Amino acid sequence: MFTRFQRFYNSIKLAADVAVLALAFALAYLARFTFLTAESVPPLSETLETLGLIVVVFPITFRQANLYTTNRNRSHISEVFELFKATVLATVILVAVSYFIRERYSRATILLFSTFAFVGVSVVRLAFRAVFNELRRRGYNLKTILVVGAGALGQRVIDTIELHRELGFTVTGLLTRREEKVGTVINGVPVLGLYGDLARVLDQKPVDQVVLALPLDEQTWLKTIMDDLALRTIDVKVVPDLFNYVTLRGGLEEFGGLPIISLQGAPLEGWNLFAKRTFDVIFSFCALAMLSPVLLLLAIAVKLTSRGPVFYAQERMGMDGHLFKMVKFRTMKVDAEATGAKFATADDPRRTSIGTFLRRFSLDELPQFWNVLVGDMSLVGPRPERPVFIEEFKKQIPRYHLRHMVKSGLTGWAQVNGLRGDTSIKARIDYDLYYIENWSLLFDLKIVLRTAFGGFLSRNAY
Repeated sequence: MFTRFQRFYNSIKLAADVAVLALAFALAYLARFTFLTAESVPPLSETLETLGLIVVVFPITFRQANLYTTNRNRSHISEVFELFKATVLATVILVAVSYFIRERYSRATILLFSTFAFVGVSVVRLAFRAVFNELRRRGYNLKTILVVGAGALGQRVIDTIELHRELGFTVTGLLTRREEKVGTVINGVPVLGLYGDLARVLDQKPVDQVVLALPLDEQTWLKTIMDDLALRTIDVKVVPDLFNYVTLRGGLEEFGGLPIISLQGAPLEGWNLFAKRTFDVIFSFCALAMLSPVLLLLAIAVKLTSRGPVFYAQERMGMDGHLFKMVKFRTMKVDAEATGAKFATADDPRRTSIGTFLRRFSLDELPQFWNVLVGDMSLVGPRPERPVFIEEFKKQIPRYHLRHMVKSGLTGWAQVNGLRGDTSIKARIDYDLYYIENWSLLFDLKIVLRTAFGGFLSRNAY
């Protein structure tokens, strides 16, 4: 029921967005070709073609920006800001696509449309919030829930339902196996009785749905509870006590009609994987082409200032444990690791004269655009580490291995937040896993822009 209500709610938002986008385009068209000037009016087929692109590009971009997900933590201002960023990106995509499919398009019309669309969708979204808030305040269309289980799992169910109040659910009671909890209040919800009191509670306090939130050590109660519920026409949901084992993008899947709980899954697949790879190829190719004069000058500087090769290929571990050679400009002496591998330190005597400068401004990393182009790395992702260090990190840091479920990146969320060099490995892992859990093309673009505008500079880079 939670999923059905959420999908219904999101489908309403999608339909409203499409309607507003169509209206905004109509207003932009009238403003451009009726009120401003009547010259060079495009044919109807071209106008309908642009409208068709709009109702496809903009909703897809909004979805990538997570504007169709339920997020009670997002404030009014935050949603409007995210909508603004998504509108700008969608407009850029629309202009690019329009350029490739035909020679002419009205830039003034698109500019007017983007302005009208942003204002219109923002107003509708804020109106949705106001309406739902008022309906909830007046208590309309609320579905009552009885939670069986008053432990940590049951409390999490209460918190989640409270967090998503726009779905119209309210928890009216809890059942427990501990007698001392009966009559108390947990997270604002009264404990009405023991598990064995289920039938009596349902007779006295009818509810719309029963949610079973039993911890693993109480699963023996499940048969007794289900025997009681089997005699009633009531909606029953089960929340499995597996949260402690869910490590990355867990969820419920279906295979041939068989429900399967996924505890650890691949974060990128299908079209998302294709879109990220396309972004990597285009960006890395353009970067190598534009930076080729700079790369040549840096290569000459490395060659003239120290003995040894220009490039240094170091073994790193990437996605699924795949080992590859990561290319860098050489910044240390040829025999720098004669005594074994170790991290670089401040004032490291192994560095060459040009190496300090290259590492300080991350210029030694530029050849890794080649690794991105050939597919060893991605433009954005967790920075790859050397196998010799990884074995130690895996023993010391829980969930460290999960960062290898995506391609390593030339830059990453941890790096643009200053976590480079001699900084906390655990903090870096937390940032890496946050990136993996919340990946989107917009997130990648945000990290790239932050890197371009100073994210590659760090006092810890040496």
